Amino acid sequence: MQNNYQELTLTLEEQYTEFIADFVANIFGDTVEIGRETIIIRSENNLLYVQQAVEALIATLGDDIKVDFKIEEKQNIDWIKQYQDSIEPIEASRFYIYPSWFKPKEGKINIKIDPALAFGSGHHATTFSCLEVISDQIKGGELVIDVGCGSGILGLACTKLGALVDLCDTDPLSVKSTEENFALNKVDYHQLWEGSANKAEGTYDVVIANIIADVLRFIALDLKKVTKLGGTLILSGILDTKEALVLSSFEALTLIDKKQKDEWITLIYTKDTNG
Repeated sequence: MQNNYQELTLTLEEQYTEFIADFVANIFGDTVEIGRETIIIRSENNLLYVQQAVEALIATLGDDIKVDFKIEEKQNIDWIKQYQDSIEPIEASRFYIYPSWFKPKEGKINIKIDPALAFGSGHHATTFSCLEVISDQIKGGELVIDVGCGSGILGLACTKLGALVDLCDTDPLSVKSTEENFALNKVDYHQLWEGSANKAEGTYDVVIANIIADVLRFIALDLKKVTKLGGTLILSGILDTKEALVLSSFEALTLIDKKQKDEWITLIYTKDTNG
């Protein structure tokens, strides 16, 4: 261990925190600490590339997301334990999401997630809304696919409710995280692969895609294709400023519900025709 390390702190509005943290975790591959309005990354290597990648992401999205960056040189301490001490469980509808250093909660559907890679710990508005929808929609016995699964938290929620779940993500770290979290919860998925919905072999009763709006538009045809006739499609990760663009990409389906939490939209569709 080196005597010093770099600490990169990102300060931003609370509604964007976990979204940006997910992106950082995908490129950084190590522990990321999330606060309400901060993301902290620590490494013995230079972290300037993380800052540059986030700046490029924001420029690509064209959204008015303001992020302040601060890089400091610090002495090595046990910051992983400090991070663990800062994590609190959350409740979302029937679900209780907690790290392994907490105890499960009686009367709740418990999902254990150790947020070492920051993505999908349930705190972000999009994940929270999806958990609420899953609690309402999944009755047991459905075939479900979680596209862009991140930590696997949404697939875990469906599995806990009795669904048979496939999961996929284009990022290998997300696939690994999902595999580890299913093992942590002592439950099994049906299939898990690196890639997207275009690699699915059939159709599904419920399709979940909690991804940013531009990606939802890009893979819209694949998402509609893998949704079974009469099935349900749950889309999230949509900033309210991007809602109209997503709606236009899924006009062939019937919008049956919409949830909004903070600046984030979740859309629930049913597939009535094969058009």
